[in-house]
Amino acid sequence: MPQRNKMRTALPGGSGGSTAPPSFTRLRTALTVFFALDGFLFAGWVVRIPAIKHRTGATASTLGLALLGVSAGAVITMMLTGALCRRYGSHAVTVVCGVLLSLSIALPARTGSALTLGLVLLVFGAAYGGMNVAMNSAAVDLVGAMRRPVMPSFHAAFSFGGMAGAGLGGLVASRLSPGSHLLALTGVGLLVTAVTGPALLRSGTPAAAPAQEPGVAAGERQPHRMSPHTRRVVALFGVIALCTAYGEGALAEWGALHLSQDLRADPGLAAAGYSLFALTMAIGRLSGTALLERFGQTRTLVAGGATAAVGMLFGALAPTVWLTLLGFAVAGLGLANIFPVAVGRAGALAGPDGVAAASTLGYGGMLLGPPVIGFLADWRSLPAALTTVTLLAATAAVLGFAARNAGTPERFE
Repeated sequence: MPQRNKMRTALPGGSGGSTAPPSFTRLRTALTVFFALDGFLFAGWVVRIPAIKHRTGATASTLGLALLGVSAGAVITMMLTGALCRRYGSHAVTVVCGVLLSLSIALPARTGSALTLGLVLLVFGAAYGGMNVAMNSAAVDLVGAMRRPVMPSFHAAFSFGGMAGAGLGGLVASRLSPGSHLLALTGVGLLVTAVTGPALLRSGTPAAAPAQEPGVAAGERQPHRMSPHTRRVVALFGVIALCTAYGEGALAEWGALHLSQDLRADPGLAAAGYSLFALTMAIGRLSGTALLERFGQTRTLVAGGATAAVGMLFGALAPTVWLTLLGFAVAGLGLANIFPVAVGRAGALAGPDGVAAASTLGYGGMLLGPPVIGFLADWRSLPAALTTVTLLAATAAVLGFAARNAGTPERFE
């Protein structure tokens, strides 16, 4: 029997009846640490890309092809991880992927060509994609058991972990070689996994009663066999995740260039653009639980998409650096909670498979953003290309409203 179902009778409303609800503090803390570790390790790799490009002698185009290894590995693994979570439990898969991610992050700095770099990045991407699906699946189970919308707090931990990883990478870039830096990150990752993993493995996998599909009794739902209706709804939430991830990818790759090239900002100020975006996104996610409890999921999705659309309109078209930075900050606040809510709703409907499907679509948006922006920038201009972030954020708001009655409770009570 899949591990995710083992504790169902011990929860309020489960078939076992009156058992007192367990304390989820330890489990929530352990999951928060793994989300932060995921962001920390990924950001640590990203900041060393320029140095590894120089080491391998890759051109811009060959480096771009090599970096597709991360994407390919992640996307392939994401869909497989849902089945692994059902079979072995999302907690165990999270811990295993934490070990693999920690080990694989040291590999890119050991390569000597773009080809070998691309091959090892397949492994790194596979571990990264698997960990994202597994820990999000575990978080969805915990959210359902707690009956509180705490999903954004986990994604806030990811954002803060990424900021810490990028900041540390910037500090040590001139002092440590990429090989030494990434090997040190392997040590950090293995240590954190060794300390936190046992707490995750000892915690039973909580699962609240799943959201009922139309025409299907709660006890009859088969989460591993999605009905056509459920599949369509999960795809809808995946597209919502794609719309917001598109903006994250676009700002990560093109925000600094827009500030320096179009607005003549100095390098330090240009680099601060994405940092400000990431900071406001993290702050927005910290407040996400309170927003969801007060306003519900639909209002949070719609308001977030509309806010991000307005912010990016300023970020793309404002004539001054400071107005552009303000636009980036507002966009970060708006986008903050859309992805975690969309993935959480997909997981509530279809378990790990729902998380895998929505995450894969969402991750595809992050991959799609940078090349689309580059193509449009060559065709028209970079500011015009960045307005596509506004368009997709507005689309997320519209789809969020359209999904208002899609199978999960509007509020957690």
